[in-house]
Amino acid sequence: MQQNEPPRFDELLGAARHSAVHLEMRDNYAVLDEAEDYRRWRQTGQRDADPDSPYWAPWVQTVRTATGRGVAVRRVRIVSEPVSDYIRYEHAGTTVNVLAGEEVRWLPRNQASGLLVPALDGWLFDDARLLLNHFTGNGQWAPQPTELCTDPHAVTAYAAAVEAVWNRAVPHDQYTIR
Repeated sequence: MQQNEPPRFDELLGAARHSAVHLEMRDNYAVLDEAEDYRRWRQTGQRDADPDSPYWAPWVQTVRTATGRGVAVRRVRIVSEPVSDYIRYEHAGTTVNVLAGEEVRWLPRNQASGLLVPALDGWLFDDARLLLNHFTGNGQWAPQPTELCTDPHAVTAYAAAVEAVWNRAVPHDQYTIR
């Protein structure tokens, strides 16, 4: 029997009433929609940080629409130090995430000791719906890239883990790349 496709991210965020939280834990991602910008950054050291650029504008509008409805959009990243080139690239663009209305925090992996963290990155919406992200070992989207979880026990455990990470993490404007 074929599983139904999970709702798209934009549908879930559009239905969110009070919160959307993204947990990221990989040191490298290789998703196609970033490939050209990442390649350019590696060659020049310059990151597209224009919120109106074709690269950023759709995301900025999505976040602003959500925050305009009163949805708190947060992102927390667990990173190894010294950070990978990819994390340097992410850090260089995070000013746009913040400008769009996201709150962003960073937690060095060695400061996550004692925390129980989920195995998968994901977006948690209103502490009720969890969109888990599946990646291959090299950071590309897996053949089935997302999975919707609404099991109350799993969602509650994920939410508790994300809050523990968030509470220990450093706000973006205070985090220094190492």
